[in-house]
Amino acid sequence: MSNEAVQPYQRIVQDVRDKIRSGRWTAGTKLPSTRELAEEYGVAAGTVQRALTELRTAGLIYSHQGRGSFITETASESSEDSTARALKALEEQVADLAARLERIEKGRSD
Repeated sequence: MSNEAVQPYQRIVQDVRDKIRSGRWTAGTKLPSTRELAEEYGVAAGTVQRALTELRTAGLIYSHQGRGSFITETASESSEDSTARALKALEEQVADLAARLERIEKGRSD
């Protein structure tokens, strides 16, 4: 999907997701204010509000009236969980390949 096809609020949502996934924003991290995000992305405050609503609905952030929006505990945990699952899958693949290689080498030495 090209950038032109992505709605401005979706770009904000994706950027926040990417920052969570990469570990740059962890549980409890305070998001910039609506005004700061609007300036950063060159959009109206309503567009930022729509992005924040989507992030809240997805369970990635929570908001406190007058205090701001923060990354939820579950958002960073799910990011860590998916990384741990990916590492576990890679470890299993390496172990499988090592076992296959050992069988091949054993067959050649007989």
